[in-house]
This record gives sequence, structure tokens and C-alpha cells, in this order.
Amino acid sequence: MKMAEAGDLMSRGALPSPVGTAIAIAHHGELIQGVFKDDDGSLHRGLVTLPIAGLKSEARFDRSDGDAVVVTPDHKVKAAAAARLTLDFLNVTGCGELTLQSAIPVGHGYGSSTADVVASIRAVAAAVNVQLRPSSIGRLAVAAERASDAIAFDDHAVLFAQREGKVIENFGGSLPPLLLVGFKANGGVPVDTLQLPPARYDSAEIQEFGVLRALVARAVRLQDPYLLGRAASASALISQRHLPKQGFNEIAEIARRGGACGVQVAHSGSLFGLIFDLFASNLKRRAALVAQQIRRAGFKDVEVHLVNAEGWSW
Repeated sequence: MKMAEAGDLMSRGALPSPVGTAIAIAHHGELIQGVFKDDDGSLHRGLVTLPIAGLKSEARFDRSDGDAVVVTPDHKVKAAAAARLTLDFLNVTGCGELTLQSAIPVGHGYGSSTADVVASIRAVAAAVNVQLRPSSIGRLAVAAERASDAIAFDDHAVLFAQREGKVIENFGGSLPPLLLVGFKANGGVPVDTLQLPPARYDSAEIQEFGVLRALVARAVRLQDPYLLGRAASASALISQRHLPKQGFNEIAEIARRGGACGVQVAHSGSLFGLIFDLFASNLKRRAALVAQQIRRAGFKDVEVHLVNAEGWSW
């Protein structure tokens, strides 16, 4: 990547620090994922990430005069690559030691790799007293791991080209407050995303993605979880043609009976999620009942996550 320019930086402090620390949140797959047109009519693979702030990766970068980035744990090679790319991007000499801690499960669609990468980029920037713009972090993340998601934007909703590192559409706000009942399909077996070929969508599906994109934009503008759920359910159904999840129809029926806004999935992972309006009546009872039904149906690791739910606890 080219060296950073003024527009890439949100702020720069006067004195660098030898140590930088940062965090990045996980996500629960995607609300929609497919192929979308940009303003010029060109087609791009893109997605809208569903962030969950309850799971995080933490990074610490200690600057040194060495000639390599040393990472702990040593298998976090994408994070190490991201740190090196960030040093080059910021025109910083020397290297350093990168240490990562994360409780994000691997291989299910939580974005564990991207969270490590984004936290690492932020930690390196913090070590030189720079705060990078989310768009710059997104481009660096894609450069480090070939395909990324939009967690560099935290809770801000964007349609992100995951293989190009560019924003196709900025929805101008955050997702509405949600409660998510999440769980794993296919026996909870991890998915090797690097071995998955990109889905080949037909013209009818691409046309439908344009409608779903408009639904997400309206859902963000009106803060309407039901519109968001409609978009997510439709995208999950399209994903079912390309990466089928066992029990999809049963989950769709549980969602309908439970009054969920919709069903979402990790389009290249094992995650399922049922979306609920955080302000719906009897929410705790309904979510608990749905979770019980999901467990009885044989699904693994049923959890409750809050999305954009300031001041709420579960």
C-alpha cells in the first residue's frame, strides 16, 4: 500500500510512544452478503457486518529497532503482516513485538482473524500516536488477509467490499438496537473459509441484492429492526443455495413462531442468529423460549448478544 497521506489520519500526536495498545470487536457473520453495483454500475462483492461488542481481540505493540515483527502467539501470521504493512504505511522505521489476546472462537464466522488484524493495525498506529481512519484500517486489513469484513468501522453500518477494502455505500449511521440469539449450525464444526470458493451469484440474485441493500439503508435511517430482519432473512436464504446450513427451515419456523425480526447467518461460517427488536414486549421470555427450542433442535453453543444496546444488560 502507498504511504499514508493526511486524509488517511484522524489525528497525530506530537510525541510517539514506544508502546501502543488497542482492541477490535468481533462480529456475528453478516446481515447481507452478495454482489452489488457501485455508483458507476460496476459490480463488487460486498457485505454488511453484524458487530458484537461483547467479544474482542486485544493487541499490544512494543516498538524496537529490530528488522522483523515478532508476534505472540506465533501462529498469528496475518496480524504480524498487518503490523508490518501499517509500519510501512506510516513510514515508520524499525519493527517491534506484537502480542495478541483474544477469546473470539475461530472458524465459525465471528471474524477472529480480522479482529486480530484490526487490533494490530490500531496498536501499531497508537505506538506512533496516530489514529487511522476506519477506511484506511479497512484497506490495510484486506491487504493483510486477502478478504476482510467491516469491523474497522465498529458499529457504523457500511456496505463493504471485503476483497477490495473499499466502502460501496455508507449508510450514515448505526444499526438499530437488537437482541441476537446466536448459535452454530452443522454440528458446530468450524469452516475453513480460505478453502471456500467465492459464491457465484446469478443475475436474479444480484438484482435481489440491490433490493436488500435498499432495505438495510432504510432500516438504518428509520432504526427499524424488522426491515433489517427482512433483509437478513432474504440474504440468508440466498446463502443457503451456496453454503447450506443443516436445519435452516426448522430455524426459520422457530424464528417465525417466536416473533423474531429475521434470521441471519455467517455466509462463510457456521453461525446462525435470530434477530429481535430490543424494545419488543416480553423480550426476555420470548428469547429464552426460542433459545430452548434451538437447543432441543440439536444446535450448539446457544448465546445471547446485544447489538448497539447502550445501558442494557442481559
